[in-house]
Amino acid sequence: MLNVHNLSVSFAGTDLFSEITFKLNKGDRVGLIGKNGAGKSTLLRVISQDIESSSGTMAFDKDIRIGFLRQDIDFEEGRTILDEAYQAFEEIKQIEAKLDQINKELAERTDYESDYYHDLMVGVNEYTHRYELLGGYNYKGNTEKILQGLGFQREDFDKLTDTFSGGWRMRIELAKLLLQNNDILLLDEPTNHLDIESIIWLENFLKNYTGAIVLVSHDKMFLDNVTNRTIEISLGKIYDYKKPYSQFLLLRGEIKEKQLQAQKNQEKEIKATQLLIDKFRAKANKATMAQSLIKKLDKVERIEVDSDDNAVMNVRFQTSKEPGKIVVEAEDLSKSYGNKHVLENVDLLIERNSKIAFVGQNGQGKSTLAKILVGEIAHGGHLKLGHNVEIGYFAQNQSEYLEPEKTVLEIMQDAATDTNRARVRDMLGSFLFSGEAVDKKAKMLSGGERNRLALCKLLLSPFNVLIMDEPTNHLDIASKNVLKQALQKFDGTLIVVSHDRDFLQDLTTTVYGFKDKVIKEYLGDIDFFLEQHQIENLREAEKRTVVEKKPDIAKKENVQLSREAEKELKKLKNKLSKIEVEIDVLEKEILELDEALAKDYEATVAEPEFFENYKAKKHQIEILMEAWTELEEKIEVCS
Repeated sequence: MLNVHNLSVSFAGTDLFSEITFKLNKGDRVGLIGKNGAGKSTLLRVISQDIESSSGTMAFDKDIRIGFLRQDIDFEEGRTILDEAYQAFEEIKQIEAKLDQINKELAERTDYESDYYHDLMVGVNEYTHRYELLGGYNYKGNTEKILQGLGFQREDFDKLTDTFSGGWRMRIELAKLLLQNNDILLLDEPTNHLDIESIIWLENFLKNYTGAIVLVSHDKMFLDNVTNRTIEISLGKIYDYKKPYSQFLLLRGEIKEKQLQAQKNQEKEIKATQLLIDKFRAKANKATMAQSLIKKLDKVERIEVDSDDNAVMNVRFQTSKEPGKIVVEAEDLSKSYGNKHVLENVDLLIERNSKIAFVGQNGQGKSTLAKILVGEIAHGGHLKLGHNVEIGYFAQNQSEYLEPEKTVLEIMQDAATDTNRARVRDMLGSFLFSGEAVDKKAKMLSGGERNRLALCKLLLSPFNVLIMDEPTNHLDIASKNVLKQALQKFDGTLIVVSHDRDFLQDLTTTVYGFKDKVIKEYLGDIDFFLEQHQIENLREAEKRTVVEKKPDIAKKENVQLSREAEKELKKLKNKLSKIEVEIDVLEKEILELDEALAKDYEATVAEPEFFENYKAKKHQIEILMEAWTELEEKIEVCS
């Protein structure tokens, strides 16, 4: 599908990457990884032919169709969500217009025997056949299905796109790309604006995508679940392996270890040869042999060990003074934006040193509650912060909090106090801003650099309660790992708004699920929440099924069950009990595997068939849950 050969891109005389070569085949789902600034987004723009490379060639198959999810999008005002999504079907829409025109003309004409009327009829047949081939009778249903999968409700479909935030408009653009049936799909951080449910839906969609995908993402779990190949850009080179991210890391480590060993062995041989050369040079009768060894040594191709870019930021969150036992107390908390009610009658009690995750679909009030807690927006109800509470806040929309015309250094100096102003440059260095980087204006910073600067600025003020709204957006995987480790060591109260499952694992002990203007507390980690959430969704489906069957059930009221029916009911309940035991056993086994991963990740994943075993258990639980649902429905009908 695509053959890239010796591709190089340079800016201001400096190579971003140099002479990289790879092929992209049908069915490849490539995770394109690397640190912020390594050139990932640039490579996507080169492949999409938005920009030209400095040198090298790209060869595409004939009539190849490329879809590119860019970070910057521009919609035409006045279109509804459905109208904008239908732009994915350009040819279908053109045929619809043509058919409408022809049918209107046919209805008005009476010259049924004329050649022109005959040509119109032929045109109708040809256009209708083409319309059917393109899926014209299904595209509206497919559009609604994908929009709903990405989190839109049916009542949103007729709303104008300009009434939605940038994140939601990014979802519309993603829906258009998924509907276009492109041969190559280029996705630049598609999960940045998606909630957990939409990410899981997108994972399942991309797994079944028949074309090729090149995906830039810093979400490890998403990469592992979607990709079957990894290309890393590091220090201007690429490393290409047919493995998803976690397996790629293991394989890359093994290869580097072998390279190091081979390099050591080669250095020993070179050293021994050099000793012989020095020895033979001193003897006239051995001079020829010495020359022969010198020539042999010159021809040796030196083994090189792959270089790694190991520079990472250095983060440490320290608590200020000790707060009271209760840090946040809220009663009947409410918030509306015009006629849109986001939160209603919310009661909260957050104790000191709690580790809490806010999760749920976008628009359900997670960021709104975070802003209420830091006093940024007005609200209804009562909110009281505890004794000695000092809040540190990391906002999702960093661009609004960093003055675009000020430099990195100026932003930090303005936020500093007399006690820490002298440490500003050292702090910036810890966050990978050194040398000329401190003189860059905020408007020139990448998304990852903005986040790093915002984190650094956050440390200038004392706090014992830390509220972070989507802190991992735009951060590369190495930076996310450093941030997570720092938060795990934080002694204060932590509230994190995030859709990143891998980041939340082993970070929080309580999850607040936001749905339909209320908040539900789950006393467990993100995996526990997802399991419970799945069960709750199944129960909702069961309730709908039971409601549909009420007329039949009503007929059975006050009628004693026959002996046969009682036997059947007992059988069903026995089966249900067995399935529940199997599910319980599997869940415990998966929990043990998760604990082994957390304890010693590298050793655990190195075990043969570990991932296959893990996925098999997860898949078996899904099958058992479906069987459990069916049995519950049968028992409900028989009871």
